[in-house]
Amino acid sequence: MYHKFFLATVSAVALSGSAAIAADLPSRQPPPVYLPPVPIFTWTGVYLGGQIGYAWGRDKTNFTTLDPDRTFFPANTSPQGVIGGAHIGYNLQISQWVIGLEGSVDGASMSKSVSLGGQPGFLHLGHPPLTVDTRAEIQGSIRARAGIAFDRILLYATGGAAFTGIKNNYWLGAPFFLSENISKTRAGWTVGGGFEYAVTNNWSVRAEYRYSDFGHFTDFPFVTLASLPAARHHLSESQVQVGFSYKFDSWAPGPVVAKY
Repeated sequence: MYHKFFLATVSAVALSGSAAIAADLPSRQPPPVYLPPVPIFTWTGVYLGGQIGYAWGRDKTNFTTLDPDRTFFPANTSPQGVIGGAHIGYNLQISQWVIGLEGSVDGASMSKSVSLGGQPGFLHLGHPPLTVDTRAEIQGSIRARAGIAFDRILLYATGGAAFTGIKNNYWLGAPFFLSENISKTRAGWTVGGGFEYAVTNNWSVRAEYRYSDFGHFTDFPFVTLASLPAARHHLSESQVQVGFSYKFDSWAPGPVVAKY
C-alpha cells in the first residue's frame, strides 16, 4: 500500500518538473506579425490635382469717340467656354478647422464676338461697322482656403488674387477694312467656395464655384483714326469646376517592432 502511494507521488513530481522545464525553454514559434493601426484621416498635407468646368463672363466695353453728338458706344460681350487645368496646395487641419493655400492655372476656350454695325456718328466717313472679338485663353489664381471638416467631407470658402490673359480683336469694315489684335495680362480678385470629399486617405474629389473680377483697362485700336481713340473694358467672370486631388502622406517615424 505504502509502496504504491510512494510511486504515485514520485511520478506526479516528475511530471510537474518536466512541465516546468518545458515552460522555461525558449519558444520556437515565429514572432507575431505586426499589423500597423489604421491611420486616422486628416486633411493636413501637400496635395496636387486637376480640374475642369465651364466659365462665362461679361466684358462691358465702351468706345469713346471725339464726335460731339455721340461720345461713346457700348459693345458688351459675354465670352464663355470650357476651362480646365491643374492645382497645387497645402492644408493644415486643427481640430475640425482646415486652413490652407492653393495655386491654380487653367487653359480656357472663352470667346465671344459682337458687331456694332453702322453707327451714326461713329465715324464721319461712311459709318463703317465695327466687330469686337474677346478671348480669355489662360487664367491663374493664388488663394487662401478656410473651411470646416466633417471627417472626410470638407466645406470651404476661398479667395485671393486672380490673373488672366485677354485678347481683343477689333475689325473695322468698309471703307477702312482694318484689323488689330491687342493682348493684355490682367490681375484682379476672386472669391468662391465649394466642398471636397476624401474617397481614400490620399484621393479626394471636389466641386467649386468662383467669381472673378479683372478690373478696368483701356485699349487704343486704330490710333491713326482720330474719331476712335479708346475702348474701355471691364471683364468679370463666373466659373464652376469639378476636380480631383492627391494628398501626399505626411512624414512620420516608422513603427517600433519588438524582437523576439
